Amino acid sequence: MAGQTDDTKQDGFGWGIWATGAIAAQFAADLDHVPGARRAAVCSRSMETAQAFSAKHGFASAHADPDAFLADPAVDAVYIASPHTEHCAQALRAIAAGKPVLIEKPVAMTSVEARTIEDAARNAGVFAMEALWTRFLPAVQRAKALIDDGAIGTVRRAEASLLFHRPFDPEHRLFDPARGGGVLHDLGVYPLSLAPFLLGPLALERGRWQAAPTGVDRAAEVALTCGSVPFTAKVGFVEDPAAEGRNDFIVYGETGTLRINRHFLSGPSLTLWDRPLETTPDPRGWGEKLARRLPMPGRTVMDFARPSRGLNFQAAAVQAAIARGETAHPAMPLSDSAAVLAIIEQVLAAPPEN
Repeated sequence: MAGQTDDTKQDGFGWGIWATGAIAAQFAADLDHVPGARRAAVCSRSMETAQAFSAKHGFASAHADPDAFLADPAVDAVYIASPHTEHCAQALRAIAAGKPVLIEKPVAMTSVEARTIEDAARNAGVFAMEALWTRFLPAVQRAKALIDDGAIGTVRRAEASLLFHRPFDPEHRLFDPARGGGVLHDLGVYPLSLAPFLLGPLALERGRWQAAPTGVDRAAEVALTCGSVPFTAKVGFVEDPAAEGRNDFIVYGETGTLRINRHFLSGPSLTLWDRPLETTPDPRGWGEKLARRLPMPGRTVMDFARPSRGLNFQAAAVQAAIARGETAHPAMPLSDSAAVLAIIEQVLAAPPEN
């Protein structure tokens, strides 16, 4: 299918999507909720796949040739939705073509690759950002504002967990070392990226991990400091559904307590207590679920229900940053992405504790 003309290109902001998997489909759907966004083009290794995705999601053109895709004048920015083993090469190729890039998390395989992308974007004057969508969710933005405004006083400590039911499958990419498998790259990037955004720069204190039979990390526990704030994160793929974690993010302050509720990576709601707590009720319990619906002195629940999955907020932020002529977004600079990958590398440099 041919690319659009320059006249058509002026009607909105044209998104191109490189790859056609599940996350690409979710991003395409969420463009419905991005003011001014336009579905410009899709690129896949197969023209048949590209055309099918384009037809299903309403894109104007389809490509099997990356060079033709990156030369398409209708594309104002590229969302790279491929496996992260391909992110660095594809991002550098797009940047060299002058196309701004939003790169699905994790931004790359290594911190060196992340810094390479950052340097290339800066030198070319082209926008580049990791698609760590959680930082842009309204609930997370609100949590940051509350912490910064002193709503819970001086922060004493914070903790987070993401443990999801995922039985071991040696054929699945998440357990395949050749395809960048492992829980820290898949789930760990969420708490490790959110903590410095809310609290301060990361520094590793200690970490431990457990290996799946294929050798990739299936569980990890990391202790860090964010500025001066102690922070712990637990992530894992669990065999038993009953072993799933609380999957919330809790910040304990001197005068109050703030929780981004389960599952925090999607920012469904916040709970704010006007007093310091040592722990919070388990969000999985029926009592806590019922209590959230009832008024309770000293506790405020803020709901952030939305019609989208939530990828639209980062897309809108990218459009605005590009319109301002920026090569990075202040809320998600690639230096932060590289720092998170460096932490993961430090943890995995130690032998597993099986």
